[in-house]
Amino acid sequence: MVRKRLQSSADGRPTVHTVAARAGVSIASASRVLNGLGGSAETVRKVREAAAEVGYVPNAIARSLQSQRTGLVALAVEDIGNPVYVAMMRAIEAVVSESGRQLLVHQTSASIGGEVALLQRLAHRYVDGMIMSPIRITESHTRALLDSPVPVVVIGQLPDDVAVDNVRTDSRTGVALAVGHLHEAGHRRIAFINGPLDTVPGTARDAGFRTALVKHGLNVEEDLIEVGDFQYAAGRAAIERLLDRGRPDAVVCANDLIAAGALHGLLARGLRVPHDVALVGMDDTELAQMSFPQISSVSLGSAERGRLAARLLVERIADPTLPARREQVAPHLVIRASSQAVAG
Repeated sequence: MVRKRLQSSADGRPTVHTVAARAGVSIASASRVLNGLGGSAETVRKVREAAAEVGYVPNAIARSLQSQRTGLVALAVEDIGNPVYVAMMRAIEAVVSESGRQLLVHQTSASIGGEVALLQRLAHRYVDGMIMSPIRITESHTRALLDSPVPVVVIGQLPDDVAVDNVRTDSRTGVALAVGHLHEAGHRRIAFINGPLDTVPGTARDAGFRTALVKHGLNVEEDLIEVGDFQYAAGRAAIERLLDRGRPDAVVCANDLIAAGALHGLLARGLRVPHDVALVGMDDTELAQMSFPQISSVSLGSAERGRLAARLLVERIADPTLPARREQVAPHLVIRASSQAVAG
C-alpha cells in the first residue's frame, strides 16, 4: 500500500495539512486540536501522535494573527509564595497545559489599583483569558470584570449579580468546623487570629468564628480575637499578644501561615501543643503537614478550586456564549497532632 504523500510548507516544515493527513482526520479537526480547542478523545490522541511523528512545531505568531489568540492564560494572585496559591497554581497549570496553552503568573500584592489595571490590560488581548483570586472585591473590580474583552474566572466570592464565571468556597463554615472540633475536645477559651477585616476572607472568617462560638454556648471575648494580616509574622506577633493577656485553651488561625507563626510563638514560650494550647489553621497546605507537630487545618480545596477555574476558563475560551457559571467547593477539617483531644 502506498502512503499518501504528506504536504509540507515551502521551507520543508510539516504543516497542519501534514498532521491531518497522518492522523486521518479533517484539516479543521487537526487545526482545532493543535490550537487547543479540543475535540473527541480519539481525535485529540490521533492528532497529537501524528504531530509528534512528523515533528510538527506550531508557528505561534502566525497562529496568533489568524485566530486572534495568543495561546497564553494569566493567573493573578496576591502572593505567589503563599502555599495556598502554589497548590492552586499547580492545578491550574496542569489543565492549561493540557489545553495546549501556557500559564503566566502575576503577583498583585493585594493592590486594588494593580489588579484593576491588570484587568484593563486585557483590552490589549495579551492573553486569551485570566484567572484571578483577589482578596478584596470593589466596584472597580466588577466594572473591569464585566468590561473585559477576554474571559475571566474569579476564584473567591463575587456579588451574586456579577455575571462572571466564579469558583468559591465557604470560609464561614470552615471556621465553624474548627471551632466545633475544639469545643468537642473540651476547649472553652478559644482564641482567633484573623487577617484584615476589609478583605472578603477576613470578613467571612470573623463572622464564622463569632457565629460558631454562640452556637456552642460560648461568649465572644474580644480579648481572644486578634486581627493582622495573612502572613507568618502576623501569627507570631498575635500569639505573643494573646499570651500576654492570658493563655487561651485553643487557637483558630485564618490560614496556615498564621498558624505556623502561632505555633512557633507557643513553642518559644515553652508551651506544649496541643497539651497546653491546641491549634487549628485553614487552607490545609503543605506547610501544615511539614510543621511539628503537624497542624490540624480546614481544607478549602485550593487545588480543586484551581482545577475547576481552569476548566471553566478553557471552556469559556472555546465557547464565549456559555452562561456565567458558579462552582462551590465545600470545606472539610483535617485533624492532625496540633489539636488532638487531650485526656483529663
